[in-house]
Amino acid sequence: MSDMPRAIDTFVNVTMGSVARPQWLVRVAEDYFNRADAIFRDIDVPELIDAMDAAGVAKAIITTTAEEPSEHALSFPRAHPERFALSLSLDPRNGMASVRALERLVRDEPVVLARITPFMINLPPDDRVYYPVYARCIDLDLPIAINTGIPGPPMPGRCQDPMYLDEVCVFFPELKLVMAHGADPWWDVAIRLMLKYRNLYLQTSAYAPRYFPPQLIHFMNTRGQDKIMFASDHPVLSFDRCIKEAAALDLREGVLDKFLYANAERLFFSAQDAAPRPDEES
Repeated sequence: MSDMPRAIDTFVNVTMGSVARPQWLVRVAEDYFNRADAIFRDIDVPELIDAMDAAGVAKAIITTTAEEPSEHALSFPRAHPERFALSLSLDPRNGMASVRALERLVRDEPVVLARITPFMINLPPDDRVYYPVYARCIDLDLPIAINTGIPGPPMPGRCQDPMYLDEVCVFFPELKLVMAHGADPWWDVAIRLMLKYRNLYLQTSAYAPRYFPPQLIHFMNTRGQDKIMFASDHPVLSFDRCIKEAAALDLREGVLDKFLYANAERLFFSAQDAAPRPDEES
């Protein structure tokens, strides 16, 4: 490991070279991040471990899909279970087929997070198609990430207003729910909701720390110390850049470690050790 602060990266991609490339993904890589060559390639296990070690990243959560999981992505936790776990993206419009796909992988693999991206289906997260997934995540004690904020790609953004999570949190108070990709331009709404709901968190994937708004920094330093978790969306943003920028933030003593490491360790990896698997339930 390097002398960088310890970190858990809660959103890492390793199959960007082999996945389908819809036009919106090409546009965001070329026009928004200006890193298409670095983004659209697969990453192998030794390369990722080298990059993690150089940046002080102790663990990473690898993203794949529930319905058609990538064998390449699955190979990471199989090779190094101490360094890698999985998050599973799914399409809630598939109903129980998606729920059962999620259950199968949770039973067989080290899954610590489910994930739904509203802009890809243009349905807000309080739509009824999400509810079977929410209910099963509660049964599995599995957190779920929902993208919030206006997306970078030229895709619908209204469906990602954090206010759509308000009634979800009321109806499913046990659900561990993570707002992913920040919440721009609705930071104040997201912060107010996190103050209101004990099990609502925010993940900074694809959002460079140098651009965090002042109200988020204030929340991280005060009542939100246990609510905000680091993620790079690597290779969209590199480990090294994000962690160096995070270390430069004006944070109170102990807050940087909570942001980079401890909050994710508690929510994802402590839950992984304790959660019942489908075949263990009575």
